[in-house]
Amino acid sequence: MSPRIDPITIEIVASAFRSVVDETFIALMKSAYSTNIKERHDHSTAICDRTGRLIVQADMSLPIHIASMTGLMTTILSKYRPEDIEEGDVFVANDPHVAGGTHLPDINYAAPLFLEGELMGFICNIAHHADIGGMVPGSMAGGMSEIYQEGLRIPLVKLFRRGEMQQDLMDIFLLNARIPEERRGDHFAQIAACRLGVRRVAEIGERYPLALIRDVFDELVERTRLRMRQAIAAVPDGTYSFEDVMDDDGLGTTDIPIRLTITVAGDRAVFDWRGSSPQVRGNINVPINATQAAVAFSLRALLDPEIANNQGILDCCELVTDAGSIVDCRAPAPVAARAHTSQRLIDIIIGAFSRAIPERAVGASNGANTTAVFSGVDPRSGRDYLYFETLGGGFGGRNDRDGKDGVQVHITNTSNLPIEAIETEYPLRVVSYGFIEDSGGAGRHRGGGGLRRVIQPIDHDCSFNGAGERFANAPWGLFGGEAGRPGRFALGAAGMTERLLDIKPAGVAVKSDEWIIVETPGSGGYGPPAERSPEDVEADRVSQKFSAAFLDTHYPKSVA
Repeated sequence: MSPRIDPITIEIVASAFRSVVDETFIALMKSAYSTNIKERHDHSTAICDRTGRLIVQADMSLPIHIASMTGLMTTILSKYRPEDIEEGDVFVANDPHVAGGTHLPDINYAAPLFLEGELMGFICNIAHHADIGGMVPGSMAGGMSEIYQEGLRIPLVKLFRRGEMQQDLMDIFLLNARIPEERRGDHFAQIAACRLGVRRVAEIGERYPLALIRDVFDELVERTRLRMRQAIAAVPDGTYSFEDVMDDDGLGTTDIPIRLTITVAGDRAVFDWRGSSPQVRGNINVPINATQAAVAFSLRALLDPEIANNQGILDCCELVTDAGSIVDCRAPAPVAARAHTSQRLIDIIIGAFSRAIPERAVGASNGANTTAVFSGVDPRSGRDYLYFETLGGGFGGRNDRDGKDGVQVHITNTSNLPIEAIETEYPLRVVSYGFIEDSGGAGRHRGGGGLRRVIQPIDHDCSFNGAGERFANAPWGLFGGEAGRPGRFALGAAGMTERLLDIKPAGVAVKSDEWIIVETPGSGGYGPPAERSPEDVEADRVSQKFSAAFLDTHYPKSVA
């Protein structure tokens, strides 16, 4: 610890910066136009120091966004000299191959922070835009074989120079996206959040000198690094391996292997992904910084959940990969659905660590970021609309309790989109929404169940596309627990048999008398089902009865 600061001052200053990122997170949420940000909270905020280290991230942020933020910092500091970064500048980028992003819909913003006339860091935010252009509405469906098809690629640029917006750049952004009015609103919500962060940090700078703040930043990162090293040292030394497969890439390649060997020696853990599949034609490839984010999340979740989420964790992530593989892809690999693969990476890390720390492991969760996109012309206004959502599923059974039903898991941390918001903003009817009975794998502690959502267009025909995983390969159980039920997409209508859709459907026409059925995967159980206690059996019976009553009441028999 620096002799200039004491532990109480460290906590006061750290709390001040945490309040900044939490406030900017809420400001971005309340200012955004799209339901994906204002309702589902698919965004993150953070502060990085002048060397690009992540210092503090908002508690409600998405774990996968830590990768994009640090990637953006690396790009800024490699492209611009400190003297070329000025007050009033605002940087923007999204490209995973040249600007540190992880996929194109996540647009990264950063504004420099100056105290005492010196650059001291950056206020950053990321938001997932419901569309970034490309060959399909929502920019996320399967069928894309190179990143050029996925949407607008934004290299690192200054959207604002010394406080002046470069209108021609914004014009390019909006011209290349569907629903430009909504996109414009989301862009300016991010810009406003940056400006708010700049003001709040300046207020902190009025109370504390720059030298002290830099010492606090160093201390926060070092505390996290030392604490994570201690947590790794508590894991038994050894070599732990696991592998799993992705369902498909949307272009005909199936059962795509991902392999991991973790070597723990003292306070070091090396994650060796060599032997995983080469990058594939479809859009499930993962840039290396997203793989690093998956490792960072897993370390924190398994070993020390209360640890601060900052550069100290990233410093403990030691990765070995094959360049050009599915976990370390190269241009022009498509990456839009990288969250599905990131979820699988975490399941694999948990599977490997289950040999060393079985009491902390969980059965495979839904392993997906099940995506549903509806688009068309709103008959009420005659204007184009686009409804984008990712749905949760089952969280795996645990050592001491059942898994959770119908939640976002692991590296995604978004909220449920309420039925009221969907039916208010879009010409769509949510015919039903509920849990899927018995979709969690049996076990001493069962896996959590998946969700079923049925959506029908109102007085118009529309288009549907989506992306799913764990639709072919069920989420596995641990230590005798059974697998959960896979997910599925289907098209239904009165008097017809449901038509099963592809795992990654693109451009499915939906008539006004038809509906789309989205069923997300469940999750794996933990321990042999025969060891389940009578109390757990009764509690589960009551829960399943409630779910069945809900579905009987709200789910039309014609589509059940």
